[in-house]
Amino acid sequence: MNYKIVMDSCGELPVELKNQPEFELIPLTLMVDDLQIVDDETFDQKDFIKKVSASPNCPKSACPSPERYMQAYQGEYDCIFVVTLSEQLSGSYNSAVLGRKLFEEEKKTTKVYIFNSCSASVGETQIAYRVRELAESGATFEEIVEKVEAFIKAMNTYFVLETLDTLKKNGRLTNLQAIIANVLSIKPVMGATPDGNICKLDQMRGINKALARMADIVAKDVREPEEKRLMISHCNCPERAELVKSMILSKIKVKETVILDTAGVSTMYANDGGVIVTI
Repeated sequence: MNYKIVMDSCGELPVELKNQPEFELIPLTLMVDDLQIVDDETFDQKDFIKKVSASPNCPKSACPSPERYMQAYQGEYDCIFVVTLSEQLSGSYNSAVLGRKLFEEEKKTTKVYIFNSCSASVGETQIAYRVRELAESGATFEEIVEKVEAFIKAMNTYFVLETLDTLKKNGRLTNLQAIIANVLSIKPVMGATPDGNICKLDQMRGINKALARMADIVAKDVREPEEKRLMISHCNCPERAELVKSMILSKIKVKETVILDTAGVSTMYANDGGVIVTI
């Protein structure tokens, strides 16, 4: 099968996969005040964090256009698999769908399927890995779609944030809640609902307690962990990611662990010190 995997830039990929011809990342655009930053290989995480911290305004993102997705569908492929941010969090999924409609109007024979990750960051990465595994194993287009949709339903996403500033600026917390949390060092343990919305699972006083609680929840929720891939993405805190890895692996055994640094969109939401886990 001659296939391609297209993923929006909220998903992280290791360098060795970014350079593989079957992968293409479609960048979102980040906005801090009047500055526009393309979430591609030019993204400077540390500089972006500084700009967001210095701004009183909420950083925003703009999804790729349908035309940009349509461009990614060009080429001599039997099938193309697209992985996007949760439809509940971004317009990226809808843009990908509209791009497919434009592509199909040209009467292309390439099959295009778009996966709503119901997640973000390494949740998208998990899905891209699974698509690649199945495609390389010789699975048909229909088999890949069926198995990956089941994979998405079984996948869990969790995260702990060092700061609530971005959530506050995006209107997900009242100022009073954010102030109380910051003063008391309360750190929420967050997760994704089945439809891809954000929910609070618990909260602890202090970042390490919150990370330990997240590890407990991961171990409790996972089914057949020895068949799963643990993925951790961190925003400028590799030591913290390693700590989370050791906490989780002290409770369960997995087939593989992958740790990645957040790209632009994930950096915007995770903020400095945030950790995201999927399994």
